[in-house]
Formats: sequence, structure tokens, C-alpha cells
Amino acid sequence: MSITLPALPYGGGELAPHISEQTLGFHHGKHHQTYVTNLVKLIEGTELEGQSLEAIVKASAGDPARAGIFNNAAQVWNHTFYFHCMKSGGGGKPQGALAERLAKDFGSVEAFLEQFKQAGLTQFGSGWAWLVEDAGVLKVTKTANADTPMAHGQKALLTADVWEHAYYLDFQNRRADYLDAFLAHLVDWDFVATQL
Repeated sequence: MSITLPALPYGGGELAPHISEQTLGFHHGKHHQTYVTNLVKLIEGTELEGQSLEAIVKASAGDPARAGIFNNAAQVWNHTFYFHCMKSGGGGKPQGALAERLAKDFGSVEAFLEQFKQAGLTQFGSGWAWLVEDAGVLKVTKTANADTPMAHGQKALLTADVWEHAYYLDFQNRRADYLDAFLAHLVDWDFVATQL
């Protein structure tokens, strides 16, 4: 299995005006591509070459000798997942079974949305806000840098990238406005529901 840059599930301008084509071009075409390129070089000639991306993430998690491999592999996975969490005309509130699970585990959909936004706002520096399933319970969590729920036995359902390269060209230092736009206009709740 070769590690390659996955195509975006939409055109570069389809998330505008919330995420511009310029931001998406740099984010996917430069940042995401660099993680792919670095990972391919790092695993070349090792027992990890030819493994799935998930297997590489799990095999390198928590191993200081493989920190470079983990950071790049997890960033490839996190970014691929993030780009699939969005669509043109997305956002709003989830419906159906997903909404019922969120209400059950958070008290209400609104409480979940607020917790998710707060996770993104309070992640110091670079990182990610997540909705995860952990031992059958939905939880909001956050990770720093390249860390990913998979490394902690959790199943990712939704993520927002809060590295500055995800939003700075469009929102500058207004991370709260980026997260508001993400939740109100971009989340692909159908994709999130399929992850359950």
C-alpha cells in the first residue's frame, strides 16, 4: 500500500467564502503534501513501508525513536479525515441517530456544539478539536500538534483543525470566527454519522 496525497472530496473553491480556495490550496497542496512526502521518505526501506496509514500511526505512537514517523503519519491521517468532515452547504445541526446520540451523551446537541467549539478555542497552540467515541460514549477532546485519537484507542467522528494554517489567511487570529463558520456552514454531518 503506497502513501499518497488523497484528493479532496470537493473542488478547491467549493468551501468559499468560509474557507477560501487559497487557504485550501496551501493547506492541502502544500502542508498535507509535505506530510505525505516526509512520511514516504521516513518509512522507505523499513518494515513500515507498504503498511496502511493506520498501521503506521499505531506502530509509531508513543515510540520516541519513531516520533518523526508518527508526526507525519498522524498528520496525513488527521488532515485526510478533516477534509472529509466538510462539504459545501454543510453545517447547522445534525439530525437522526447522530443527534440522538449527541443529546444522550452531552445533554443536548447545543451542549455538544458549545463543548466542541470550546475545545478548539482552548487548544493552546497547534492542534485539533475532536468528537470521538470512547468505550461506547461520545466525548469531545482535543489533541496537540499531530496527536490523534487513534493513538489513544478512541474512534474519531469529527475534527476541526486549529493549526493556524487551517484558517489564518481567511480569519487571521480570529479562531472563534473560524470555528463558528466551521460548525455553521461546513461540517458534513452525513460523513460524521457514517463514522458511528
